[in-house]
Amino acid sequence: MRALAIAATGMDAQQTNLEVIANNIANINTTGFKRARAEFSDLLYQTERTAGVPNRANQAIVPEGANIGLGVQTSAVRNIHTQGELAQTDNQLDMALIGRGWFQIEAADGTTQYSRSGAFNTNADGELVTINGSKVIPEIIVPQDASEVVVSRTGMVSARIGNEADFTELGQLTIANFVNEAGLKPLGDNVSQQTAASGEPIIAAPEDPGFAYIKQGYLESSNVDSVREITDLISAQRAYEMNSKVITTADEMAQIVSKNLK
Repeated sequence: MRALAIAATGMDAQQTNLEVIANNIANINTTGFKRARAEFSDLLYQTERTAGVPNRANQAIVPEGANIGLGVQTSAVRNIHTQGELAQTDNQLDMALIGRGWFQIEAADGTTQYSRSGAFNTNADGELVTINGSKVIPEIIVPQDASEVVVSRTGMVSARIGNEADFTELGQLTIANFVNEAGLKPLGDNVSQQTAASGEPIIAAPEDPGFAYIKQGYLESSNVDSVREITDLISAQRAYEMNSKVITTADEMAQIVSKNLK
């Protein structure tokens, strides 16, 4: 009975949906996290009766056929890159991006990764790094005797050295944009990697046309909406239960047919 297999694909799809929702809820307090959404597509159809052909030889054309769907499959898990709310930290090395853009991070193997998390610090050499110790690109070195660091909206980093009245420019931060942000591959640790689907990064200074600007002393919170996730969770549970009910009903019908054949 096809209903058993069809309902099984529905239960498998809703289990994937539940896993995506669970990950969203687990990362509700993760800086710069972008919620994901499972997307589904129907499977192949089995044709019982073809439309647009004569019913019998020299007879009228069949206006509509009979096509039986064979279930559902997970087609994608899409990350939703909407702006998260800002959380004020008053930490002078914390930065939030307002708009489209990604901080550039140097991975251990020398490749460039991308992050929306601007929770930065300095290492023993004064280099601007992430909370995991990865260097920020381009390199910014904060002098040990810097008493104050200022980051402008356009990404210019300056510092007051000792008790000097004027600020000294330390460097210019740049950010990356992608034609298809949804094509980036999440790697964990708040970083993503470019793929063939995302396209090559477009590098520019913050607040350039089409690019985000930087707000110092703030962090971008996760864009996960707890009310939305609970609603989606209930919907996934109901869909799973209905598919389970289909399996139960199909099994009972099969048992009736089996008894009548004896």
